[in-house]
Amino acid sequence: MSTVIHDSATLTKRSLRHIRRSPDTIVTTAITPIAMMLLFVYVLGGAIRTGDHNGTGAYATYVLPGILLMTIASGVAYTAYRMFMDVSTGIIERFQSMPIARSAFLWSHVVTSVVANVVSLVLVVLVALVIGFRSGAGIFAWIGVAGIVLLFTLSLTWLALVPGLTATSADGVSGFSYPLIFLPFVSSAFVPTATMPGPVRWFAEHQPVTPVVNTIRGLWAQTSVGNDWWIALLWCLGLLVVSYVAVMRAYRRRVS
Repeated sequence: MSTVIHDSATLTKRSLRHIRRSPDTIVTTAITPIAMMLLFVYVLGGAIRTGDHNGTGAYATYVLPGILLMTIASGVAYTAYRMFMDVSTGIIERFQSMPIARSAFLWSHVVTSVVANVVSLVLVVLVALVIGFRSGAGIFAWIGVAGIVLLFTLSLTWLALVPGLTATSADGVSGFSYPLIFLPFVSSAFVPTATMPGPVRWFAEHQPVTPVVNTIRGLWAQTSVGNDWWIALLWCLGLLVVSYVAVMRAYRRRVS
C-alpha cells in the first residue's frame, strides 16, 4: 500500500507540473467557467426570472451551482486528454517496464484531476463572492456542499478515464466533454425547470445535473432539499461504480 501511495504521489507531481506549464489548460479549466458566469450574471441575469432570485446580484447566487458543475466538466475533459496523450505516446508502456505499482498510473490521474478541479472551483467561488453571491449556510451545509461536489468530481473523473484509455484519436477523446458541458443547460442550473416545455422539462428533471444543482442550492439557501440529496447521491455513486469497473477493464486490456 505504501508503494502505491508513494508512486502515485510521484506521478501526480509529474501531472501537476504539466498543468502548470500548459496555459491552455489553465484558461479552459478556470478562466472559461468564470467568463461564462460573468456572461450569465451581467448579460442574461437581469432578464431571467427565477422565483425569489430576481436581479443581477441575486442571480449570481442562483446560477453558481450550475457554473460549478460546468467547471468540473471542463476540468475532466483535460483529464481524458492527458490520459489519452500518455497512452498514445507510449508513456504507459514505459511506466509498466519500471518497478512501480501498476495502479499508481491511474490514481495519479485521478488525484491530479481532483486537485486541479478544486483549485478551479475555489477561484470560481471567490469571483462569485465578488459579484454578489451570498449564503448564510452554516459549516455543516458547506461540508455537505463540498462533499457532493467532490463526489461529483470523482464520478466524472473516473468516467473521463474511459475515453482516455480507449479513444483512438485526439478528436475522439475531445468529443467526450461536449455532452457533460451541455447537460447543465438542460437542467435547473440556469432557469427553473417549470418554465420548460413538457419533454424538455421531463428530461431536465430526470438527468443527474438537476438533483446535484438543487441539493447545492438548497444547502446554501438553508431550505429543504427534499429528495434531491439522495437522488444526487445515487446518481454520483452509480456513475462512479460503473465508470470504475469500465476503467479497470480497459486498463487491464491495455497493460496485459
